[in-house]
Amino acid sequence: QVHVVESGGGLVQTGGSLRLSCAASGRRFSIYTMGWFRQAPGKEREFVAAISRGGDKTIYADSVKGRFTISRDNAKNTVYLQMKDLKPEDTADYYCAQDSVPFATVVITGANRYDAWGLGTQVTVSS
Repeated sequence: QVHVVESGGGLVQTGGSLRLSCAASGRRFSIYTMGWFRQAPGKEREFVAAISRGGDKTIYADSVKGRFTISRDNAKNTVYLQMKDLKPEDTADYYCAQDSVPFATVVITGANRYDAWGLGTQVTVSS
């Protein structure tokens, strides 16, 4: 069984930075794409960023492009989301997820493709 745990959320002022971490265990981390999603109060869950198994391919939602950076350390079974220039509209619960397909050649942004999810970490950006 896959276990996914996010950490690093918190309260930050507009323009501030946070780094989220996500540790996954239970299956071979290095062969799966990893993704970050978020859900704001009253809104649907949305894609934020994803990274290929080797880290060579990344994709971002337009709303975070240029401000967020996804990375991974396969030796530590961990994926990160560095968030800079945070805005109040970034306030949400952030979820880490692991792709359901090993050795994927395309980085998928659809949540339905991901089958292992953490419980989320809350990010609040004050204005």
